[in-house]
Amino acid sequence: MGYTDQRFDVNLSILFTELPLLERPAAAAAAGFDAVELWWPWIETPTPAQAELDALKKALEDAGTQLVGLNFYAGQLPGPDRGAVSVPGDESDRFNANINVAADFAASVGCKALNALYGNRVEGVDPAVQDELALKNLVVAARAADRVGAILLIETLNKPESPLYPLVSAPAGIEVVDKVNEATGLGNAKFLLDLYHLAMNDEDLSEVIEKYAAKTGHVQIADKPGRGAPGTGELPLEELLDQLKKAGYAGYVGLEYKAADAAASFEWLPAEARATK
Repeated sequence: MGYTDQRFDVNLSILFTELPLLERPAAAAAAGFDAVELWWPWIETPTPAQAELDALKKALEDAGTQLVGLNFYAGQLPGPDRGAVSVPGDESDRFNANINVAADFAASVGCKALNALYGNRVEGVDPAVQDELALKNLVVAARAADRVGAILLIETLNKPESPLYPLVSAPAGIEVVDKVNEATGLGNAKFLLDLYHLAMNDEDLSEVIEKYAAKTGHVQIADKPGRGAPGTGELPLEELLDQLKKAGYAGYVGLEYKAADAAASFEWLPAEARATK
């Protein structure tokens, strides 16, 4: 058991960011990884030109890397935004414009998981109105994901770093997952279990895993405090991932941590354990 028993992928929106986007898949491959994930890479637009989509597809393929997770358009991320699903007006419109673009791109590269960040609370807007809009948008996104054989991920963040984001506990995220599945009847909405965010919320990680492993579609990790690589903080990540595996989770574990030198930050994971194939 332990780290060598997991399937890891590298989040190319937080690691190797000193490189241009199209050079990051090759950098991950050079470090020994063949699976990667991304936040929506085109922060300024939900509908990039086809040539840009094609270039990213080629970069992934040329590097021999499999994209295993992709965010839908989420506003300025990194930045002040935390998604667009529940944000009325232009942002909700941008999210809707992005749904089929993201789903079709995922299909073109064999990516089976699409993450929809909920969005911050907006001053002066009734939270119930935002939640109603979010459910409506997530239903459309879940159907688009299903059309391309993918799951829809719902992620909880942490209150200290995302004070305006309403989903800051595992139960809050699971509630949205259940509502979307009830509304669509598809059952393809799943929980994105991020051990770092849950730890920052002071949740009981073992209890969360025990309760919600069956509804979990993707896992992400970073150590606490500092959001660094495993071993830089206090979290027993190896034990927690073992617990997840014993609970039946067999999916990918996204490395979503910060490192000044990404290539040097993987020393905690033996080189032979980095490829999933």
